[in-house]
Amino acid sequence: MTVDTPARAAHAAAPAEHPRQPLLSDAVIGLRAPTQVWSRSTGEIGGAAVDGVYHGDVRHVAEVTVSFEGSEIEWISTAPHGPSRLVFGGLLRGVDDATPDPKLRVMRERRVEAGLVHESYTLHSGLREPVTTAVTVRLRPEFASLLEVKSGSVAARAFTAQASRGSIRVEAGEAGFVFSAPDARLGDDDGVIVATWPVQLPPGGRVAVGWALELFDPTLVVQAARTPVRWESESVVEETADSRLARWLDVALGDLDALRLALPDAPDDEFFAAGAPWFFTLFGRDSLWAARLALPLDPGIAASTLRVLARLQGTDDDPATAQEPGKILHELRSSAIELPGEGIVLPPRYYGSVDATPLWICLLADAWRAGMPDADVRALLPALRRALQWMREEGDSDGDGFLDYIDRMGTGLANQGWKDSGDSIQWRDGRLAEGPIALCEVQGYAYEAARAGADLLEAFGDDADDPAGLRAWAAALKARFAEAYWVRTPEGRYPAVALDRDKNAVDTLTSNIGHLLGTGILSPDDEAHVAALLLGPTMSSGYGIRTMSTGSAGYWPLSYHGGSVWVHDTAIAVHGMLRAGLRAGAREVVDGLVAAAEGFGYRVPELHSGDPAAESSVPTPYPAACRPQAWSAAAAVTAREALRGGL
Repeated sequence: MTVDTPARAAHAAAPAEHPRQPLLSDAVIGLRAPTQVWSRSTGEIGGAAVDGVYHGDVRHVAEVTVSFEGSEIEWISTAPHGPSRLVFGGLLRGVDDATPDPKLRVMRERRVEAGLVHESYTLHSGLREPVTTAVTVRLRPEFASLLEVKSGSVAARAFTAQASRGSIRVEAGEAGFVFSAPDARLGDDDGVIVATWPVQLPPGGRVAVGWALELFDPTLVVQAARTPVRWESESVVEETADSRLARWLDVALGDLDALRLALPDAPDDEFFAAGAPWFFTLFGRDSLWAARLALPLDPGIAASTLRVLARLQGTDDDPATAQEPGKILHELRSSAIELPGEGIVLPPRYYGSVDATPLWICLLADAWRAGMPDADVRALLPALRRALQWMREEGDSDGDGFLDYIDRMGTGLANQGWKDSGDSIQWRDGRLAEGPIALCEVQGYAYEAARAGADLLEAFGDDADDPAGLRAWAAALKARFAEAYWVRTPEGRYPAVALDRDKNAVDTLTSNIGHLLGTGILSPDDEAHVAALLLGPTMSSGYGIRTMSTGSAGYWPLSYHGGSVWVHDTAIAVHGMLRAGLRAGAREVVDGLVAAAEGFGYRVPELHSGDPAAESSVPTPYPAACRPQAWSAAAAVTAREALRGGL
């Protein structure tokens, strides 16, 4: 059978009048990067906008449904077994006997590997009579772009389907999959693959049928990690006294394992993909922070992340890609990204990040101190020198002595710190700040990076290097910061979130100041003062630190960067508190993070609502939050360090 199938509007959801990003909070995911499967709690795929089988940046399959002849399926359980295996339990009362206890069960098991999805259906009978039925699976190919799914405006692609004995090969351009269903009768229903198995279930017996998808896309710029993780999850969890934190760690370590990727030209150098579903790729800032937070667990992935990003370090001045010599990459994709309705078009290699470069230097120093081999550190000295030069020259676009950013093309990201949404940098009265923007936390990163770079060059460099000059530059930055950033409002005295284009201090109280802790740019007294503000009622939700104070006009608990709680952001503040010696405050914040993890079943999302814990026994989801997210998972490691006296 050969089928040449155009994209059919009848199979695609009718476009909404105002397309919106899919909600994720009630979805179930199985993953092994770069492959992920999203479904309902029943295991059915296609009941919501995010559902599907994804490989890289393409949703290969939009719907997978199963049915049994003679009975509907009443799903009663969902059981995750790590990040890559799920078991869904259901009842078949339509072909059961009339007694109250159900005696016919079906267990739907899904396993996700890199480029491979298996699903099986095992029927269990407690009846004394045989049962005759049939299992039918319907699978709809789609091949929509991941970013189209994210935007809520999907366009299915035409595909071809070629059947052979027991399998069907489906292709759309270079991407495709092979659907294998042993012992099934295969067919096509207007572009939908149909597999049917007749089943004879003996008394008290069991029968299993199943299928597999082998997915391929030679255009992918990432691939699965090919070596086992270097940490022993069981020992890490067993050493954790708090049972809730132990459960969070167990889930988080599994997710970090499943999020590991590598580049095809360096398959042994792993990094953490930013997160699911939209960011299954290399993100400079995200991958660096995830590796940094997880450093006590695995210094090796920090070293390999540094090498990956060094190979992609900027060499030219190119406004179209935001590339500059020495700058560290922001995002890597296989093709350009267009965000519908936002006027944003990002090239496959995009460098629009002001903080990734100093963070790369900080991680190199941390990894060296954690035992990164000297030879590996020396190999990165050229990249270190280029990064330090970018930080002191190109990173300061207007010559005022602070690192800043502005989108030179008008089609890139308007905000290029970790809070990269368009409304994330605003005044306390709600007005948006105008760029170039010099974020407060980036100055802290730069101060730490300059001093760390000086230490590295002193240990490994040559006579041409100038560690003393770097330390003098850092000292001058610290003095300028103290003079320019501190503001006083009715909420108190604190560092402004940023300087705007006119060098005015943008006076909103935000979580950004938590990133200053431990960098050295603040005095010990000011670090204690900042930590106390973060623990205060306007910033601490009880489930973590809010991104913006409740005293700000722009505050809203479900605002992406204006009042929500980001677990990694809170963990960075904890990381800084520990390095600043503020251990009691760090433990207080971790108590809230652990409570949040418990409320989310120990797989913490990218972010959640800033609603106070005093008003809700569980945290309120931000319904479009990604999960798992690498730096949210790595936050569990930082929480462990806080409770065991680490860092």
